[in-house]
Amino acid sequence: MAIKVDYVAREVGSNLRRNITLTLASIITVFVSLALVGVAFLTRQGVQNATQRWQGGVEFIIFMQPTATEDQLAAVQEALDESPQVDSVDFIDQQEAYEEFTELFADSPEMVQSVTPEILPPSYRVEPTDKDVDVIRALGSEFESKPGVKQVVFAAEAIRTLQDFSRLLSLGLFSGALVLLGAAVLLILNAIRMAMFARRREIEVMKLVGATNWFIRIPFMIEGLVQGLVGALFAIPAVVLIINFIESKLTDTETINLFQGFAVHSSEQVGVAILLLVVGCLVGVIGSFVAVTRFLDV
Repeated sequence: MAIKVDYVAREVGSNLRRNITLTLASIITVFVSLALVGVAFLTRQGVQNATQRWQGGVEFIIFMQPTATEDQLAAVQEALDESPQVDSVDFIDQQEAYEEFTELFADSPEMVQSVTPEILPPSYRVEPTDKDVDVIRALGSEFESKPGVKQVVFAAEAIRTLQDFSRLLSLGLFSGALVLLGAAVLLILNAIRMAMFARRREIEVMKLVGATNWFIRIPFMIEGLVQGLVGALFAIPAVVLIINFIESKLTDTETINLFQGFAVHSSEQVGVAILLLVVGCLVGVIGSFVAVTRFLDV
């Protein structure tokens, strides 16, 4: 039996109106759970961007003066190469620092336009052999007084604390989101089963005249798909608003320099938006598919 688009649209609309309270509850649950998922993903990405310079075991960074001479740069490089306490060193010149800055603040063109490679300091990113905090501080302090050195910045416990906080926050949000997504599946499942129970006589007649299970199943699956999709569409702008609020608060602060690199790129937001749409659709389709299959198997 061929299925028509207008028939499906009419049936989906009718079922959604008939179970309006359950439909709204399902959409709200999907919305909240997907918002938590999105915020968790983007918060973690923002922290990774903020601590990007410290990845790969980098424990301290020696920032040179933008006007440092070749001899001053060579002297610091030589001292690092000869130190037995240094495992590896990466030199970031002004152009590389500028490219990193423009990538990090790609969504703030006014900030990028106010910066040129000449005003950014070249730097040495140092990975010591010994990870003890006192040893690292002693090693880094040896370079603070060298000619051409602007500042030595340590990762110390702050970076590790921030990364641990990010992991715990993401774990907590994901755990809460998984519970809510499970609740959303159950709500959609119950909404579909109630809709099918209300139309059980009609469904029996349809089967008697030769309607296939898929002919009966498709409108209900699309109903679940609509609930999941609408929940995701509400979640996406909420996630963007929350992340932009967090980003503005953290980057505006003058007391917590560590957070000033917190930034979430537009491409990362688009990626998470697509993920939320896919998850929302899957939640709706899976919940409705299970409900319809169990009902038709009775």
